[in-house]
Amino acid sequence: MKQRLGKFETQFFAYAQMRRLSTVRTGDMQEALGLSPSQERELLSRLSRAGMIARVTRGLYLVPKQLPFGWEWTPDEASALNTLMKEAGGRYQICGLNAFNHYGYDEQVPARVYAYNDRISGERTIGVITLNLIKVNRRRLGDTEKVKTWDGQLFYSSRVRALLDAVYDWARFGTLPRAYRWIRKDLRAVRIDPAALVRCTLRFGDVGTIRRMGVLLEDEGVDGRLLERLERPLRPTSATIPFIPGKPKRGRVNRRWGVVVND
Repeated sequence: MKQRLGKFETQFFAYAQMRRLSTVRTGDMQEALGLSPSQERELLSRLSRAGMIARVTRGLYLVPKQLPFGWEWTPDEASALNTLMKEAGGRYQICGLNAFNHYGYDEQVPARVYAYNDRISGERTIGVITLNLIKVNRRRLGDTEKVKTWDGQLFYSSRVRALLDAVYDWARFGTLPRAYRWIRKDLRAVRIDPAALVRCTLRFGDVGTIRRMGVLLEDEGVDGRLLERLERPLRPTSATIPFIPGKPKRGRVNRRWGVVVND
């Protein structure tokens, strides 16, 4: 922790607060503070290492509205994720473990933020915020909910989309068979509309997801017309898949959906 601000640090924060800047780029402070490129580079690097600003990408930094007591600061999730994705020119939606916690399916608070997006793949750290970015085709983005936070707004997968992804992306999130219990509970409590779940499955699911969802919805007594709609894109096949991947394929066989119900 820095014990005192130097001349350039003091000028930097005075200027940023006067201009109400939330971000600064390499080059912004050269004319404003009369710095050479190397002086500016050293200043930004020094402030970032001290935890007084947060590096988003090369040459782009988040700046606090005002320095907290002790001068150490980290951005909030909304600022970190929204700034990064705006800089990348992409779309995102928070998914997976964060969405499951947000909708009350899982009480565990994730240590990182999981987000589908169409630009970046891999892990990024901004301040103390760790982002697990899952790059997907732009067509797989959608069915979102805008969530307001104390610090801004975030885009989450909708409740229905989160449930669909718990089945579709089960290997990544480790959510089967728990996801089936979540879906059954929400259907019985009328928290989700089966028609919306069918639409979401057809739009964002794959063949395996459609077949597994078909078994579940059929067992829940969903309207036959919805099941026919879900079944329409499937081709006849003699091959079967397990209802719960990773468990032995032993159990009754649902021929309509080609699924071994091994639960």
